[in-house]
Amino acid sequence: MRRRLAVPASVALGAVALLAGCSGSGGTTSSDGPIELTMWTRSVTAEQSEALVDAFNAENEGEIEIALTVVPFDQYLQKVGAAASSDDLPDLLAANVVDGPNYTRTGLWTDVTDRVAGLDFADALAPSHIEAATLDDAVYAVPHVTDVSSIYYNKVLFTQAGLDPEAPPETLEELAEDAATIAASGGGAGGLYLPGDCGGCLAFTLFPSIWAADGTVMNEDGTEATLDSPEAEAVFEVYHEMFENGSMIPESRNEKGPTQNAAFEAGTAGFALLGSKAIGTLAPSDRLDIGIAPISAPDGGSSTFVGGDVLGISSSSDQVDAAWEFVEWTLQEEQQLSTFAENGFLTVRTDLADNEFASADPRLVLLNELIAEGQTPYSARFFQTFNDPTGPWVALVREAIFGAGPSSLGESNDAVTASLEDQ
Repeated sequence: MRRRLAVPASVALGAVALLAGCSGSGGTTSSDGPIELTMWTRSVTAEQSEALVDAFNAENEGEIEIALTVVPFDQYLQKVGAAASSDDLPDLLAANVVDGPNYTRTGLWTDVTDRVAGLDFADALAPSHIEAATLDDAVYAVPHVTDVSSIYYNKVLFTQAGLDPEAPPETLEELAEDAATIAASGGGAGGLYLPGDCGGCLAFTLFPSIWAADGTVMNEDGTEATLDSPEAEAVFEVYHEMFENGSMIPESRNEKGPTQNAAFEAGTAGFALLGSKAIGTLAPSDRLDIGIAPISAPDGGSSTFVGGDVLGISSSSDQVDAAWEFVEWTLQEEQQLSTFAENGFLTVRTDLADNEFASADPRLVLLNELIAEGQTPYSARFFQTFNDPTGPWVALVREAIFGAGPSSLGESNDAVTASLEDQ
């Protein structure tokens, strides 16, 4: 059983009553047509969701049809909260894995414990995702998308700058040195492009460096920030110096996330800190040859943020059996390999991680290995604190990297703690 988290009155999902057992109007059945189900997913995982839905609809034409709605990731919780208040959730509801604990406690999903236990591969489902969707030994959702953060580097720019393209940085300090070399090599390319105004992006990519240094970002209950530690200070010092000396591309300061891949894909950035799905979405070219390395601490080590989405059947749905048919179908080996692995995405099952497609690409082998080294932080106030563009985490990062530097961490950490404690 995963640790229990207190849900604050101001939870981003809104003031919703427990909906378990309620009957909504999400799905419909017609004697003249298929069962129609509705599904919502976040824009950042839309590609995987769309691929699964399209394949399922084609395979089950005339029987079950899923209408997928893609919601901008920064509007997702507000939309879910409004729908929950009126008992009008879709049949199938995906969620950022870090928001799973709040979805379970506010009753947004149907209990699927017995259905999950009946799967032959139940023990192979991504453990961090199952943990996030479990409350008091009851399981409410399953892994939908698995994502891990890592360093992406451009081998073309490495070669042009006189660096060994097969020798990526092994420490954060080495990344800074290589970025400076690329930025100084001419040709219009910069060193590191960082989404400096995107809270969720920054948590996904900066937390791992602190973990790699054996530091923490919060206490175990997710109610107190520890971002003023020596480990965190050392990480922010590296990034602050990169911004000051120009080895970080200046536009990083105002990058809010939607275009964070653009500079790297265009071949004008030597480094980017991205999720694993980027390996399947960034297009190689004569200006871009992608290499991948683990995210490290200033002096070494490695870690990753195990993120992605979980998928559950909403407590508003009156088509639970049909919805589960889709959920179970997405987890089958054929779909995990043909839809995910073959297209460069990670599977959500540990027993399929070593598959023929991943084995053919050392980069995917590395990404699969990183899952065992990573963490998924939990807090009832994670969204408001770390994802909200006006939250205290974004302010902390911007001051520590683009402002006064790590000397600001003490006061900024107090603001993060105040947000985490706000019940």
